[in-house]
Amino acid sequence: MIEKREKWARVRMRFVALLFAIVFVATTGRAFYLQVLNNDRLVKLAEKQHQRIVALTPARGTIYDRTNAPFAVSIEMDSCYAETRNMDNIPQEAAQLAPLLGYSVQELEAKLKGAKNFVWLARRIPPEQAQKVKALGLEGVGFVKESKRFYPNSQVAAHVVGFTGVDPGGLEGVEKKYDATILGNTGFLVTERDALGRDIALKEGSEGKSGSKGNNVVLTLDKNVQYIAEKELTNAVVKNGAKAGIAIVMEPDTGRVLAMANYPSFNPNSFADYGQATLRNRAIADSFEPGSTFKIFLVASALEAGVIRSGDMFNCENGSYRMYGRTIHDTHKYGALSVPQILKYSSNIGAAKIGSRLGPERLYAALTGFGFGEKSSIDLPGEASGMLRPQSKWYGIDLATISFGQGVTATALQITNAVSVVANGGNLMKPYLVDRIVDDNGVVLQQFAPQVKRRIISPETAKSVARMLEGVVVEGGTGTGAAVEGYRVAGKTGTAQKVEGRGYSASKRTASFVGFVPLEKPRLAIMVVVDEPTTSSYGGVVAAPAFSAIAQQTLCYLNVPPDKSLLARKKGAAPEKVAPKPEPAAEGGSVEGGSVEGGSVQGLEAGAMPNFRGMSMRQVLKVMEKRGLNVKLQGSGRAVEQNPAPGSRITTQDQVWVRFVPSA
Repeated sequence: MIEKREKWARVRMRFVALLFAIVFVATTGRAFYLQVLNNDRLVKLAEKQHQRIVALTPARGTIYDRTNAPFAVSIEMDSCYAETRNMDNIPQEAAQLAPLLGYSVQELEAKLKGAKNFVWLARRIPPEQAQKVKALGLEGVGFVKESKRFYPNSQVAAHVVGFTGVDPGGLEGVEKKYDATILGNTGFLVTERDALGRDIALKEGSEGKSGSKGNNVVLTLDKNVQYIAEKELTNAVVKNGAKAGIAIVMEPDTGRVLAMANYPSFNPNSFADYGQATLRNRAIADSFEPGSTFKIFLVASALEAGVIRSGDMFNCENGSYRMYGRTIHDTHKYGALSVPQILKYSSNIGAAKIGSRLGPERLYAALTGFGFGEKSSIDLPGEASGMLRPQSKWYGIDLATISFGQGVTATALQITNAVSVVANGGNLMKPYLVDRIVDDNGVVLQQFAPQVKRRIISPETAKSVARMLEGVVVEGGTGTGAAVEGYRVAGKTGTAQKVEGRGYSASKRTASFVGFVPLEKPRLAIMVVVDEPTTSSYGGVVAAPAFSAIAQQTLCYLNVPPDKSLLARKKGAAPEKVAPKPEPAAEGGSVEGGSVEGGSVQGLEAGAMPNFRGMSMRQVLKVMEKRGLNVKLQGSGRAVEQNPAPGSRITTQDQVWVRFVPSA
């Protein structure tokens, strides 16, 4: 009996010992798992329980123009915070701080009392303001450096560069497109928490870390060319009482954009003060009917297809031609015109007949080849593709109207890039704005190069069209106002009615001029668009002079030598009396029962004929633009003869010419 009891006791002792052994092994294993295998994760969790991380604004890289002039920079500024647990007398300290930080005393006191401990008082304040707060020497009030975006050139290139928000992510322009590249790493502040999770103080020796700067972006824009474009665009819009305007300057051989101007503009340092319409980059976001500028691409396509030759003559039906139940009108009455003359005088009837010879399938294929109906893929957000309906949806009069720029829309960038095809010998380039990305040490991280998207026309066709376009700018053409002294210019005027509701506005028009210079080795492709001018609707009157001014100043800035043969020819030319010709200085016409592409308002009274005698060509152009006259300029020098005579009653449709001879 005793032996049984002793045996059972030993069994129980062994069981208890085994149980203790199991518990010991389990406890040891758990401790090893927590303290060794899972140590890092648990330490971080523990720190989160008694630390608070306050994010600081990251620094952004600099945006430069192609000469390394800064367009956007990040500057370090003081941000002010308070640790209320360390403040002895909140009402008294709030009274001292409020006037310096722009609060009312009651508002700041409520802000301080409502905080657990850490609270921002003001972010990125000016140095003088920060110094005044520091001078108070208040306990519990501290400062940390944060980055703020600043645009030193104010409105210059604002639509291209864009702007950032408070966070500070890019919201528009290059700032948005290259946000991941420009934005640096976020910095932080570290504060301690008590057992109840309340902030108590900045962690000693680990107050925080400043954000690291992002990479820098170098643009193709040239600040000086951009300034010239903006200045002359502003002059054109204001002078003509217009609603808005666009100007683009591009290198036709490379696709580099040297300037992209919009009017009205804005200051990105205070972008919140402007409406959305002002912030929009019209050069890429707004599409409009191109009007007669489209005739460039019609003629180029027809020549390339071999359906016309430059010497072919087209009967322009004395200004009125009926097709598909509609009547197409030219602004003035023409008989037979050659292809260069159709461009020079901007005959809609001639363009419609060329379009008929080319046919809808080939015209559609050619226009898509020039990049219409698709985005150009420029490195900016918000680009529109324009509208070019599929050829299967062209009906009746569509072939004719599309031939002279109606029933199709395009952006200013698309048209500038398309005319660059003619300028560079036939290649469609990819337009771009960012040249390279570099780090703070100047090391190039990424270099962008010109890209040929596709060949559109042959060099021979391009050269032929370029020579035709020169006729638009010389004497008798619709774009004489675009002439640049010392350089041969090629270009085309455009005037188009604006769509309003389901039809076309009777008064609102878009006037434009697009071209390139110098003719032989083009350095610049330039487009100027003036939206809803009130003085005149003609691109040759409203937009061409701005083209001339931008081209003249930019060529001088870039040290492009003038055409020596042109200067020599001009210098040696003898004065010649030129009889007045019936060709107009206005482009376009109309389509009865449909939309109006251009032309003028019939019978608009312009008053008495000015006396131009003795005036320079520039003075005559100024009077012409002010009165809305379509003046044909002949010769050079000073005005010696004019028609009609001074004082005669005239309208905007009368034939007006002025002859100049060199001064003795």
